[in-house]
Amino acid sequence: MQLPRGITLLERGWLSSNNILIRGRHHCALIDSGYASHATQTLGLLTAALQDQALGLLLNTHLHSDHCGGNALLQAHYPQLQTLIPPGHARYVKPWDPVALSYQPTGQICPPFGYTATLQPGTEIALGEQLWQIHAAPGHDPHSVILFEPQNGLLISADALWENGFGVVFPELDGADAFTEVAQTLDVIEALAPRIVIPGHGAAFSDVTGALARARRRLDSFVQAPQKHIRYAAKVLLKFKLLEAQKIPLAGLMQWAQATPLLQQIYQSSATPDQNFQDWVLALLDELVRSGAASHDQQTVSNDSSA
Repeated sequence: MQLPRGITLLERGWLSSNNILIRGRHHCALIDSGYASHATQTLGLLTAALQDQALGLLLNTHLHSDHCGGNALLQAHYPQLQTLIPPGHARYVKPWDPVALSYQPTGQICPPFGYTATLQPGTEIALGEQLWQIHAAPGHDPHSVILFEPQNGLLISADALWENGFGVVFPELDGADAFTEVAQTLDVIEALAPRIVIPGHGAAFSDVTGALARARRRLDSFVQAPQKHIRYAAKVLLKFKLLEAQKIPLAGLMQWAQATPLLQQIYQSSATPDQNFQDWVLALLDELVRSGAASHDQQTVSNDSSA
């Protein structure tokens, strides 16, 4: 898809969020930095795309590990880099709190980084040659933001809207009524009427009406059957670990799962009384295998190329 001049999409796999590079005469900005294990690759892609320009701004749509795991390396490489993050979790970045930031509960990696300022919803920011609107986008993450450039009708939607769905609604796992916030964020996106959407994962797309309809159907299915969403979230956590490791001994995966508080929490709230934790994880793995997202034998679990 043809993007407006000055916009480069570095589309990543599902372990790392997309990186969006915005060039201008006076500065270049990057939106989201991917997962920690891809940080060196992210820097290489970015350096090649920038050519002889320097990176001046780094923005994070939210602070999940797959969107900010490359922050620390980019900050070390570009000493003058200014980093802008949503305000909601800023108090956990300074001082660094890996529990409140979700990295320890999800069993994921994110090297500590700092920030310069916050992205305040309801304001605008100059990126490249255009002014971008900052909108709150709670649901998937209570503090996420999306960025909209009205002249070109370009929306950077993070995990609030994908071409086929949206990200796991993590606050729901803690008992919050976040499905309502997902619906409200979809309404905000519809009201903006973007012509092109760059999602947090996957290719840019222009059928926004179709994407919104699919997202709302998915949301309705979760509202009608919350346990479906809870089980989906558990499989996403396992799939993310497989994306990170690619191949891992079954015993090692079980050890990781046992040490991952959010998986333990989901198990306690959703497993049947006669199902122990290991059998529950094995049942989730079997579902991933049947969907083509993983393969395993008695000793090893492998990631499949499916998202």
